[in-house]
Amino acid sequence: MSVRPNSLVIAAAFLLAITAALPNNANATIVRVDTVLGSFDINLYDNATPATVANFVNYVQTGAYTDSIFHRSVAGFIMQGGGFVTDVNAQVTAIPTNPPVVNEPVFSNIRGTIAMAKLGGDPNSATSQWFINVANNAGNLDGQNGGFTVFGEVTGNGMAIIDALEALPVFAFASPLNELPLQDYSSTDFANNVPVSNANLIIVNTISVIDSTVDSAGAAGLNPTPTTAGGTTPPPPPSGGGGGGGLGLFALLVLLLANRKRLF
Repeated sequence: MSVRPNSLVIAAAFLLAITAALPNNANATIVRVDTVLGSFDINLYDNATPATVANFVNYVQTGAYTDSIFHRSVAGFIMQGGGFVTDVNAQVTAIPTNPPVVNEPVFSNIRGTIAMAKLGGDPNSATSQWFINVANNAGNLDGQNGGFTVFGEVTGNGMAIIDALEALPVFAFASPLNELPLQDYSSTDFANNVPVSNANLIIVNTISVIDSTVDSAGAAGLNPTPTTAGGTTPPPPPSGGGGGGGLGLFALLVLLLANRKRLF
């Protein structure tokens, strides 16, 4: 006599097999950001901001952030990336974006946190661009435009790398690179229209998942701060110097205007 396996057992085995085969996109709790000035780790708040983490990790796992650049630096405020990549010829192009992610303003924009950039007046417009708070911006960003979603924090000594990046000079090229941090590039170079090369850009070589164990906000050593959901509108960022500047290979950047993502 043949024995029929229990249907519930079959279903459980089937679900287990499917689960094992699925990628752990939303479970990647720590990513490593490898830049030209060193590496730092970010602990992602998987459980508290699941949609935002899944969105960010999807860009990570598809390699969208490989050879991306920090394209915006505002002293005492933020370092912003995730919008543009560079190639071997220092041609800067926009990162293709996925559909916007829903806003999840749970935690406060304090120093060392990473949050999503978005369009002004549209809380649910975040796609690929993100920024790291280099100061306590809770009073400015927690209540603005629906609140800016903080979805992780820099851990260990990582902020030493961010502080070194923030200390670099900033140059006003064509928007959206009008607050562009550069290394080994001077105001004289800018005035003389010296082309910018990859040696000058602040490149993110890779962002990769190094720990996919779900252990987000509330993990040992982390202290996420609940959002204040208040405050005032921040002042506009400095406009930078006028004049020509070494556009060189950046001349095509006017084509990227439609992809701008600003904090305000």
